[in-house]
Amino acid sequence: MKATIKWVDNVMFLGESGSGHTVVMDGPEDHGGRNMGVRPMEMLLLGLGGCTSFDVMSILSKQRQQVLDCVADIEAERADAVPSVFTRIHVNFTVSGKNLKQSLVERAVKLSAEKYCSASIMLEQGGVEITHGYTIVEVD
Repeated sequence: MKATIKWVDNVMFLGESGSGHTVVMDGPEDHGGRNMGVRPMEMLLLGLGGCTSFDVMSILSKQRQQVLDCVADIEAERADAVPSVFTRIHVNFTVSGKNLKQSLVERAVKLSAEKYCSASIMLEQGGVEITHGYTIVEVD
């Protein structure tokens, strides 16, 4: 896996993934940025959310659950001192669908957290406390 980060100006960068997709990263105006892209630490949270969401949806699909929507809301806390690393992250899934089994949704979230989500497991090994939760919304 490869990526390239190219400086544009001030604190704006373009990140290109090995698969050829580009994302803009920029800082806040009070740090010389123009607020035209996500911050690098926000990108880490997005990566974590995408990784675990991919797992949960894959597992629920294999379990033949009728998922109509899945949203992962992520809240993170960072250390006050430099480096301002993440200290705690909470991921809450809202899974909407028809006849969803609570035990299977719970199992999918747990398997992602403990076995499959490389981003989550890597951050935990680095000392970040990561918790997970879920809400099921039944759709008629």
